[in-house]
Amino acid sequence: MNIYHALNRGVERRTIFVDTQDYARFVHDLYEFNDATPAGQTHTARTFSSSSMADIRCLPLKRERKKLVDVHGWCIMRDHYHLLLSEKIEGGVGLFLRKLNVGYAKYFNTRYERNGYVFSGRTKKVHIENDAQFNYILHYIHLNPLDYLKGAEEWRIRSKGGIKNSNEALMYLKSYRWSSYTDYIGEQNFPSVLTTSLFGEAPGGYEKTIAKYLNGAEHAQLSPTSLILE
Repeated sequence: MNIYHALNRGVERRTIFVDTQDYARFVHDLYEFNDATPAGQTHTARTFSSSSMADIRCLPLKRERKKLVDVHGWCIMRDHYHLLLSEKIEGGVGLFLRKLNVGYAKYFNTRYERNGYVFSGRTKKVHIENDAQFNYILHYIHLNPLDYLKGAEEWRIRSKGGIKNSNEALMYLKSYRWSSYTDYIGEQNFPSVLTTSLFGEAPGGYEKTIAKYLNGAEHAQLSPTSLILE
């Protein structure tokens, strides 16, 4: 199985996820575009609000789908996204990312009455080639929201000084709904878009692993430079 860490940013690092509706729309797109069948014409205009979040928490299978990829992890930030993908069909990763980017860009430009590029070129893909990368990449994706937590912004520094308060950081990750982290710790968020079997853990196991990581107990010797796409 080939696994890829995929990342794309807003053009000129602009904010491309402005509010809850935008984040929710992208989560829905992770589901909707993971299908060899083209999305319907009404998809571009569809919107979500805080009152309709239940619509995408457990998206029903309205028809049989031919999935392009398995999404093993994801995180949406204000100006970029991270995905961890493997192919279900030949060429599935590339096709899925094209559909995802084009679909969200059409929605974004329609909603904000603008023209032009939304993303800064093709999505970068890093092939996960060894155990060190495999063991770290899901953590890296899930830890990204700490960029927004005061005192935790230097979490990429592999020392205890990078996290000021590990318990506070852990609680923040649990409160950040725009990633697959909560699904991995057993609190269903958006399970319909996610495949968790690749990183199978006993109940509560993944949360304990992240807690150890935040305390600087594990991976201290591992440099993230081969994984991070700035």
